[in-house]
Amino acid sequence: MKRNDMMKSDGGRSSRWDIRRGLNSVRRICGEFEIEGVFGPIFELLDCDEKFFTAVEVTAGNSLFHVVVNTDEVSTQIIRHLNALKGGRVTFIPLNRVKAPHVSYPQSSDVIPLLKKLKFSPKYTPAFAQVFARTVICRDLDVATRVARADGLDCITLEGDQVSKKGGMTGGFYDYRRSKLKFMNIIKQNTKSIKTKEDELEKIDQRITELVTEQQKIDAKQAHDRSELEQLKQDIANANKQKDSIYKALQKKEKLLADIRTQIEQLKASMAMKQAEMGTDLIDHLTPEEKDLLSRLNPEITDLKDKLITCRTDRIEIETRKAELETNLTTNLVRQKQELEAIISSAETDICSGEAELKRQELKEAKLLVDDLTHRLKRVSENIDERTKQLKKIKDEKTKLKNLEDNYERTLQDEAKELEQLLSKRNLLLAKQEDYSKKIRELGPLSSDAFDTYKRKSIKELHKMLHKCNEQLQQFSHVNKKALDQYVNFTEQREELQKRQAELDAGDEKIRELISVLDQRKDESIERTFKGVARHFREVFSELVQGGHGFLVMMKKKDGDHGDDDQDEDGPREADVEGRVEKYIGVKVKVSFTGQGETQSMKQLSGGQKTVVALTLIFAIQRCDPAPFYLFDEIDAALDPQYRTAVGIWWSLKDGMISNMIRRLADMATTQFITTTFRPELVKVSDKIYGVTHKNRVSRVNVVTKEDALDFIEHDQSHNTD
Repeated sequence: MKRNDMMKSDGGRSSRWDIRRGLNSVRRICGEFEIEGVFGPIFELLDCDEKFFTAVEVTAGNSLFHVVVNTDEVSTQIIRHLNALKGGRVTFIPLNRVKAPHVSYPQSSDVIPLLKKLKFSPKYTPAFAQVFARTVICRDLDVATRVARADGLDCITLEGDQVSKKGGMTGGFYDYRRSKLKFMNIIKQNTKSIKTKEDELEKIDQRITELVTEQQKIDAKQAHDRSELEQLKQDIANANKQKDSIYKALQKKEKLLADIRTQIEQLKASMAMKQAEMGTDLIDHLTPEEKDLLSRLNPEITDLKDKLITCRTDRIEIETRKAELETNLTTNLVRQKQELEAIISSAETDICSGEAELKRQELKEAKLLVDDLTHRLKRVSENIDERTKQLKKIKDEKTKLKNLEDNYERTLQDEAKELEQLLSKRNLLLAKQEDYSKKIRELGPLSSDAFDTYKRKSIKELHKMLHKCNEQLQQFSHVNKKALDQYVNFTEQREELQKRQAELDAGDEKIRELISVLDQRKDESIERTFKGVARHFREVFSELVQGGHGFLVMMKKKDGDHGDDDQDEDGPREADVEGRVEKYIGVKVKVSFTGQGETQSMKQLSGGQKTVVALTLIFAIQRCDPAPFYLFDEIDAALDPQYRTAVGIWWSLKDGMISNMIRRLADMATTQFITTTFRPELVKVSDKIYGVTHKNRVSRVNVVTKEDALDFIEHDQSHNTD
């Protein structure tokens, strides 16, 4: 029965594979050979409400995968290609060869024709009528049985239970999660969603292109305005430079003119004096030296007169040039300066303030819009990429599975053929082997000279002798002929097994010795470490709590009553028979803060006392194995003032009440103690103090003095008290 079920399952799986391979082959053939008139399988061409999916799938069965084509010629052409490519099997429904059957349906509210609940193109009506026209949907099985018997129609319920018009009934559970129509509907919705996203993406791309173009225009216009403004500023600067140069040249000319006027006045005075002297006849009264001097001065006077005439000419030209420059300055340059100043003021007030602000606002809005569209585009692109990757992954997996299944199928066919050949050959060889074995058994063991002895005898004599030997051998049929060979094999196996047993025993003994040594070292290491920590714990606790004492107790599985004593054992212990780490179950803390009465466990202590015990354990471990630094976060928050002071003195070198052991350890082991606190006790004994402030959402760390820190803590405590 199980074998038949497995064969049916394999057959159904193979059929589904043939259908899937056939549909894929049809799509590939239509694409490669450009065959028109192929509309697709039934399940791709129909649409209906989800509540009818089960009824449609059960009614149609494998007909859902029948491919609708226009004519039978198209189906014939595709079948030829399928045979040539070995692409599987497909059933076609040519629309020119099928006709819609005429069926009269019963008029009842409990019966609905299945064909009327399907949505499809009218041109596919003959194909859908051939599959669904003779089936109606009934409210339940009772109605379906009555309609099938009375009207001769195939009936089905929404749950998929069928009643055939011939009387057969099919029903049971139908897994809706594996609905083919449901998967097809999901694929259609995803395809439509992808198409919608692609359209939106195209629109967004167009919008982005428009915004980029507009932004480029704005940038070009702004650059043009900026260049014009720069040109105007350059013109103004050039005009100012020209004005300064003209003003400097004018000042030089005026100074030169003043000097020339002074020289002219001096020359006029000299001329007047000379003329006055020329009006008197003094030559006769002159001495020969004076006459000689006068004769030398006359040419100089002539030269001076010529120079005077030249100076007058230059003066006239300079005055003319001055008048021209003043006119140019008054008429052109001053007016041009005023115009340029007006242009600058208007450009700075209007363009630079108003238009620039407007452009900046427009640019900001455009950038925000571009950022928004970019984010939306990114999300859509990521969604599309994710869907595309999923679809591609599914297609790749589908292709791989398809190729793998094709390979398996071909391999299975080849191996099946080879298996048949091998089976036939095996059967033949087994028959020969059986025959030869039978003959050998009949012959029995042969001596070395058997062939020489019986070589010259005839066949009849040999048969008689063989028959006689067989009769004699029948008396020894109960004897095991392979006993000697079996004895030799068993002896060799026993010796090999004994050798392996000896090797395994030796390895086991060595492993046990190694485990014992390692367990002993572990026990010694744990006890040595515990003893050191327990001794330092007792010392540190007595230093922190004046008059108090405390110790650690190791909890063991097999210690009996002494495992829970109130004393830690620093001395040597007797060797434990168990000798393994598993004998330790924990460490117990026993402390007394008054030094009187019974010791207390951790559950009986207050919050501040638990903090003192925890710090004692940390300092004890620090003594055993010092670390580079210790970082404490408000360890004094839960401490009483007396313990807070005691802990603070661990960093102090001035207090004489408690030993400065921590400072000594810090100096010897280069250990630092870093703590955060809001209490004055630790601040008073600190070497360096840092204050953390928060301003404008930024934290800053600064070095502060001890007085400032104490003032801050005092102000904080008074504020909290208020």
